[in-house]
Order: sequence, then structure tokens, then C-alpha cells
Amino acid sequence: MDWKNKLYFGDNLGILREHVATESVDLIYLDPPFNSSATYNVLFKEKSGEESAAQITAFEDTWQWSLESEAVYKEIVETGPRKLADLIQALRSFLGQNDMMAYLVMMAIRLVELHRVLKETGSIYLHCDPTASHYLKMVMDAIFGPVNFRNEVVWKRSDAHSDAKQGAKHYGRIHDVLLFYSRSGEPTFHAQYRPLPQSTMDKWYRNVEPETGRRYNKADVTGPGGAAKGNPIYEWNGVTRYWRYSKERMQELHDQGRLVYSKSGMPYEKRYLDESKGVPDQDWWDDIAMLRGIHTKGERLGYPTQKPEALLERVIKTSSDQGDIVLDPFCGCGTAIAVAERLRRRWIGIDITYLAVNLVQRRLRDHHPDDLSPYEIVGAPADLASAERLKEISPHQFEWWAVDLVNARPAKDHKKGSDSGIDGYINFFDDTSGRAKKVIVQVKSGYIGVNHVRDLKGVLAREKAAIGALITLREPTKPMLVEATSAGFYETEDPSEKVIKMQPGSAKRYPRLQILTVAELLEGKKIEYPSGPIAREETFAKAERKTRHQQEELF
Repeated sequence: MDWKNKLYFGDNLGILREHVATESVDLIYLDPPFNSSATYNVLFKEKSGEESAAQITAFEDTWQWSLESEAVYKEIVETGPRKLADLIQALRSFLGQNDMMAYLVMMAIRLVELHRVLKETGSIYLHCDPTASHYLKMVMDAIFGPVNFRNEVVWKRSDAHSDAKQGAKHYGRIHDVLLFYSRSGEPTFHAQYRPLPQSTMDKWYRNVEPETGRRYNKADVTGPGGAAKGNPIYEWNGVTRYWRYSKERMQELHDQGRLVYSKSGMPYEKRYLDESKGVPDQDWWDDIAMLRGIHTKGERLGYPTQKPEALLERVIKTSSDQGDIVLDPFCGCGTAIAVAERLRRRWIGIDITYLAVNLVQRRLRDHHPDDLSPYEIVGAPADLASAERLKEISPHQFEWWAVDLVNARPAKDHKKGSDSGIDGYINFFDDTSGRAKKVIVQVKSGYIGVNHVRDLKGVLAREKAAIGALITLREPTKPMLVEATSAGFYETEDPSEKVIKMQPGSAKRYPRLQILTVAELLEGKKIEYPSGPIAREETFAKAERKTRHQQEELF
């Protein structure tokens, strides 16, 4: 009853070891990145008329062989499970010291922890592509045991793929793999069903009950395997056989009108089409399309490796119950978290970038504006001292965290191009023109002076922004405050209460250049800008609203 969902900011290895108890998780889904030549990005799409989406680096795959890889390798060999230690040594002999080996040792040490936190009835789904799936399966065999391997699920994520064009000497690569393991021989498992194909209905449900018009097929009621399988033998309607059911059950079926007889007296069970659950899911999933274009119904957030919610819904419904705990240690844009929330599961999400934490929060608020379960963010700075520590560890992470403090959108990719003077921005509406106005945000974690205020005034003019906000870790100087005041005010363009249905008593004049310290923001201070019913924020691409109350099939 005291549970609160958790969103952790930090390295999942340390968080698993320090914060997640042994045998406390019911289901784990992970989609770890691997592509040594790629940068993984988040693309935040505007809904306010902007032509191009800003591109932000979420994380780079830095899992390359290094001193850290060597240290983890030695830890596995010296203290890890014996079979895993033997396997990792053999893989290093085979692969050498390269990116793939670095990836495997970094994954292996995390999979050991994921095995520890999984309940006896729990399951884990590792989402990967054929680049590394065969190696990862060996690692999972060593940790979870070959006997607990359940399936290699193949997800056909796209149709014919363009990577087979332009002279490529291979078939199109159109599938991913989900390696499905359990902790024990008795995992939670609820088979999911797809609708029967029309060909099956036409071929097998050809009989129609005259009294009701219900279609049915005639199912064999003899007992396969005879006495060896424990089937009873008796005479029924003049026919002696080994039967699937006891004589008492056969009588019940007869009395219910669910038996039909051939001319020779052989009974068959009526199995009605309208009672069929459908076809149980197999290990080949070709009915869930990747996210693309207009077919996503508002689901696509621009995250390049984003998975469709239907995929996670199948995993979560199959391998967990309501109230169970779902863990995603590489939560990215939060698809597993969003679906777990919708399906009334408890959840834990972990990501090493504050950009992901920012996006998951927004996605949850979009999905559940009225019924979001309580959750807490763990690992983000909560005071000035921890903000200082984050700045020392990673200035970029500090900047993204500070931008999130004012509920703004990150504005640029630190790895590409020159600094535009904008670290984040908020779009808002204060009239009926349909054109968004902009608050631009700049973050300074080191020395600050009046020149920074003057620079921001120049950016305001260049961007034709309504308001500028300078977030500082240090206290502003008096000349900075004087220079900010000289920027004047932003006034709403149409002051008519009939047009701008703003909250009663809300101001219509806002300081055009505002300086806010991190300490003030932590105490609750906010940027001043129009924020009434019409003057609403439209910053991130929004996922389609899907409240739990709409999930009628769950109840």
C-alpha cells in the first residue's frame, strides 16, 4: 500500500545494486543500445508550426573496450557465477578486445543483477537485433540456465527494407529478437490470442446450429493416447472408446446440447465460433508494425529506437498480473513504463540521461492527466549541493536537468554545431492566432556577469522571442539585475478578456528578461509567462492520451 513507482536517474548497474531488492521484481523488459558507429538521439517534434524538429543527443554508445571494460571483465571472472566466468573468458579468446566484447561484459554484469532482483515467478525479455542476439543468448544461458530459456521471439518490425538495395549482398533485415527467459520453471504466463483467420473460420466452422444460427466445428472427444494417458474407457451411445471426458462430463455435454452425433452414433463436441478465444500467440510476431508516419495515432515521440506500445502490451499482459512490478533498466522514452502504468502494474524505470527522465515524465502526464499513480524521481539533484555535484560530473546533464526544472524543452545537440545561445524553450499561446510565442532558456553553471545578460538580450531579439530566462547556479550580480530590468516587459498582444480566457487575477505583463537561480527553482520559483487555458504549453510531441479507465478489456 505504501509503494510509489520509481524513475531513477543514473547508471543502472549501481542503481540495481543499491536500490532494488533481491527477488522483488515480477517482469523485466530491456532494450539496451548497441551500435558502435551510431549516436542515439531523441527528436522532439514541435506542434506549434515549427518546420524542423530539434535534435538532442540522448546518449552515445560508449561501450568500447577500455579500462572500465577490463575492470568489469576481471570482476566477472573473479566473483561472477562460474559458468558465466568460463563463458566470458572463452568469448574473449574468440572475439578479442573489441566493441562487441566490451558490450557483452557490460551487459553480463548487469544481467547478473537483473537475475538477482527477479522473483521466482518472474520473467525477463531482452530486446536485441541479430547483431548480438546469439552472443547474448549464451550469456543468458550462463546466468539464467538453459532450462529457463522460454522462447526466442521474432518480431517482424517492418516490411521489405531498403537496406537490401544499392547493391547490398544480403537479404533485407526486417526483424528484431526478444530473448525470453524465466527465473524458474513456474513463471507467470497468460497466453494472449489473436483473432481467427477468415480461412480458419471458413474451413473449420462450417456447421450452423439451426435453432440459434451459431457456427461451430465438430471436435473429436476420443482420448488421445488411450489408457496410457489415463483416459477412461466406456460405452457411449453404442460406441465403446477411450474418451477425453469422464462419463459424467459426457452426460453434462449431452444435456447441454453440446454433443452432435454422426450416423454411426459417434459423438462430437460442438465448439462454437463465438466462444473461440482465437489463435494463441506463437514465437513469430508479425502483427505489430513499427512506429512510422500517420499510422501511429499520436504515439510516436521521435525517439529513433522507440518501440510500439502494442509490443510492450503483449509482453506485460503475458508475463505479469495487475499490481506486479515491471522494471525497465534502459527506459529511454518510457514505452514500457507508460504501458505498465496503463495496465495497472507498478513500475521502476532507470536511465543514465536526464533527457530520458524528462521525456518519460511528460509522456506519463500526457497519458494520464487525471489518474497518474504516484511516482518519485530518484538520483536527480534535490538541493544546491547535489546540483553542484552533477555539474562537476557532467555539465551537459546539469544543463538538461536545469532546463527540466522550468518545464522547458531541451533545444540543441551538444555534439553538433555551435552554441546558439538557447539551451531550452517553452512555447505558449496567448491569443487566438494559432501562432505560438516562445520563452527561450539559457543555463549558466559557472562564472556569470552582466555580459551574459546582454548576450541573452541579443538572442531574444534574434529569435523574436517573447521572454528570456537565464538560469544560474551562482547568485546574479547587481549590474546583471539592472541590465535584465532594462529589457522591459512582455505584454499579451490582445488584452480582451473575451479573447484571452486567462485565469482570474493572472497578470498580463511579464518581465521580458528573467534571472532565476537554481536555489530559487528548487524552492518552487517559476518563470513568469502567460499560462492560462488558451496560453498553454506545447513543447514536446505528445503521446496519445490513453487513460486506464479506457482499458475495458482488463476488467
